[in-house]
Amino acid sequence: MQDTATQLALFPDKEEPDTMSGFAVRESGRAKRLSIRVFPRGRVEVVVPRRTSAVAVEAFVAAHRDWIRDTREAFAAEHPPEPFALPDKVCLPGIERAFHVRYQRDDGSPTVRYRVTRSTVVLSGGTRDPARCVAALKRWLGSLARKEYLPRLRSLSMLTNTAFRAMHVRGQKTCWGSHSSAGTISLNYCLMFLSPAHLRYVMIHELCHARHMNHSRRFWGLVGSYEPDYRRLDKDLNSCWKHIPAWVGIY
Repeated sequence: MQDTATQLALFPDKEEPDTMSGFAVRESGRAKRLSIRVFPRGRVEVVVPRRTSAVAVEAFVAAHRDWIRDTREAFAAEHPPEPFALPDKVCLPGIERAFHVRYQRDDGSPTVRYRVTRSTVVLSGGTRDPARCVAALKRWLGSLARKEYLPRLRSLSMLTNTAFRAMHVRGQKTCWGSHSSAGTISLNYCLMFLSPAHLRYVMIHELCHARHMNHSRRFWGLVGSYEPDYRRLDKDLNSCWKHIPAWVGIY
């Protein structure tokens, strides 16, 4: 959960494209050294301090090639690839809601729209195109998350006596939440696929950055005063990506 991050270019491997494909390099103001994260479905992220050169990143990745390969293989054994399929039902434990999804096909429409009736999401238009359907579902998830998150965040802001200027909802691929130096909290709509406890913890974590824009002992002490189980919840988040359905496209 970083405060600010800039997405840099991908660095494909010239000798083994399949081994290196999917690498994302993220520049972080908090990073003191280069590090690599491998996610359950094989996505690899290299986190680097600001102003790190592309040559240094390539050398670092090359030096850790065997570890990356072994970690990917271990994840693949534990989490076999899921076939892509558009959902008929979307369960969102984080907000304790579930929705049925219906598709109304209209081959004459170049777009896919969504509307919500009680607990049913209806996609209409060019629903033969899976990519357009996924884009519409993501728009719906973002809209729903904004409605569900804001009152929760405001309540926790009062509880923790911390302030924030604005809340943004995004579909980040490697980050559950962030707090910018300008006071904007960004939350991942994928948190709705996790438990209410994980959603609440991420909100508390980001709110506490209003007082401590770091992960110091004082910061964790503040987090722990409002969420005593923060160590377990924080550790869980590293593997919680496996709970995100394949159709969302978060790897």
